[in-house]
Amino acid sequence: MEIDIYNNENGNAEEKNVVSVFRSKRRKLRTTRSWDFLGLSEAASRQNAAAESNIIVGLLDSGIWMEGPSFKDDGYGEIPSKWKGKCVTGHNFTDCNRKVIGARFFNLEKIDDSINQSPADEIGHGSHTASTVAGAAVDGASLYGVAGGTARGGVPAARIAMYKVCWIVGCSDMDLLAGFDHAIADGVDIISVSIGGESTEFFEDPIAIGSFHAMEKGILTSCSAGNSGPDLKTVENTAPWIMTVAASTIDRDFTTIVKLGNNKKFSGVSVNTFSPKKQMYPLISGSNAALPNHSSLDPRWCDYGSLDEKKVKGKIVYCLGSVYQEYTISDLGGIGVISNLMGTTEIAITTPIPSTHLSSLDSDSVNGYINSTKNPEAVIYKTTTRKVDAPFLAYFSSRGPQTIASHILKPDIAAPGMNILAAFSKLASIPSDRHSLFNLLSGTSMSCPHATAAAAYLKTFHPTWSPAAIKSALMTTATPLKIGDKLDAIGGGAGQINPTKAVHPGLIYDLSRTSYLSFLCSNKRYSGSALAILTGDASFNCSAIPLATGSDALNYPSMYVPVDYDATSLSAVFHRTVTHVGFGPSTYRAKVKSPAGLSVRVSPETLKFDRAYEKRSFKVVVEGAAPAVGDAPMAASLEWDDSKHNVRSPILVFKV
Repeated sequence: MEIDIYNNENGNAEEKNVVSVFRSKRRKLRTTRSWDFLGLSEAASRQNAAAESNIIVGLLDSGIWMEGPSFKDDGYGEIPSKWKGKCVTGHNFTDCNRKVIGARFFNLEKIDDSINQSPADEIGHGSHTASTVAGAAVDGASLYGVAGGTARGGVPAARIAMYKVCWIVGCSDMDLLAGFDHAIADGVDIISVSIGGESTEFFEDPIAIGSFHAMEKGILTSCSAGNSGPDLKTVENTAPWIMTVAASTIDRDFTTIVKLGNNKKFSGVSVNTFSPKKQMYPLISGSNAALPNHSSLDPRWCDYGSLDEKKVKGKIVYCLGSVYQEYTISDLGGIGVISNLMGTTEIAITTPIPSTHLSSLDSDSVNGYINSTKNPEAVIYKTTTRKVDAPFLAYFSSRGPQTIASHILKPDIAAPGMNILAAFSKLASIPSDRHSLFNLLSGTSMSCPHATAAAAYLKTFHPTWSPAAIKSALMTTATPLKIGDKLDAIGGGAGQINPTKAVHPGLIYDLSRTSYLSFLCSNKRYSGSALAILTGDASFNCSAIPLATGSDALNYPSMYVPVDYDATSLSAVFHRTVTHVGFGPSTYRAKVKSPAGLSVRVSPETLKFDRAYEKRSFKVVVEGAAPAVGDAPMAASLEWDDSKHNVRSPILVFKV
């Protein structure tokens, strides 16, 4: 079914095939180590290569740079016969190949008439996400020697179809819907969308609308959860038929050392790709490099227009603040920056000149040295890697609970999104006038394609599974994320993906198109003519579908109990049905883990299956005293264990 949208509020809502009329908005774009860290080795990723080469991954993103080695088609067979799409050529984009089998671009809103019209990636974002999903293995990949190794996608034999819906000025709702429309019609198997925006009602959300139509065709859509953490209630892309992906860390981190003239060394966060040519360089603070009349600008923060070019030129400059002063200092002829972060960060950002970002304590030592030394000096060394504990939820990753479907826990899952090396575009700078075939990026934009690839990997083993079944397998086999000794389901959902374990999940929580329609019909906001058009059936009526409400709205793999602000106690009942997808007869027993003060009872406590694809139902009762306002979420879990599989569902209680 075609998905239509108007760019104004005067569109005719009665027009045939129009799902909803709303104003088109702009949305934002949201690995040499990550796949090995997830246990998906290069050998494992090629275990089912014949089936994998028939998988087509559609990405809605900023385009693709075909000249990158990640997108070469050496050794690839014929394009799958099911493919119905095409390759649109244009500026800086000459043709597709047997790896990147399709490419289209959409600029329906004409958001910038000066845009070069082609699928070529001028930002780098789309090339990065595409190669993370399905990039061919490239030995010796790095960012100017940093993070070296073999870069590859999670399903390197799979095919790529790129739908360019994002430009330098943003991503239009109209283009998003057009991208979904064509991807579904072209015959993709999985859709990856590393794009987000403010959460809105599902029938005003192009990603929710497009992904619903994809689900109807058996296509799972994977989306980024957003980068507005650590604040609560910031999660994006929350429709229950979407796989919403948070960002987690891997066990590799980057450190950049600065050495002062007094031989003291400090470790900072950045990606400095430059090696020093001298043992020491002159060092000055922004305060000492101030222009005599800098008005209201603050030279301590190295504000643009506050510094004297003559004092900065040829020196490393110490600045207060965030991570963007490097461009100002570079423009003034400075050769490096030491920045006081005034907080914490896990993101190592690539900079145009040598730079490192220190903690406030270490920065105070640097400032003290500058102010107590006649000729202060420093040197910033090239970034090196180090092994760290992982996984943890990335601090920037958006947290739940969501505000649109209040009884569905989002995000669903987490995947690596911190400092990921993947393909880039030579049309984009890294930064200034430097260019590389690879770049290190962080965000839920990076975690989304990891989950997409994991879903595609599962589909090679289970081609007939529904989108909900694939999502369930990834959720119930995930590695729980923790803060200290407590589960972190409010931000990481079921936990970090484990692709190889998900191939044999034991049990799945399945959902059908009818299940989602029942969920929508149970909410009066989503009934009426819009649902009739969404189903493609003008005679559709919610009265023909049995309705469920609250915690029973969907057979979801996770369970969430929102508690009213003034409640003193809590009580919720969840009815769930699982399908046996193991081999032969099996008996599962319930194991519950819950914090003090929270009671979780399961009935029955044993589920017996005689054959594959047999279904069994059970009930979960959650009771206890309501948490106080401001308390941390109460996290519990239910595991179904048959000695071979641990089918885990997170249970979360949160006072809203």
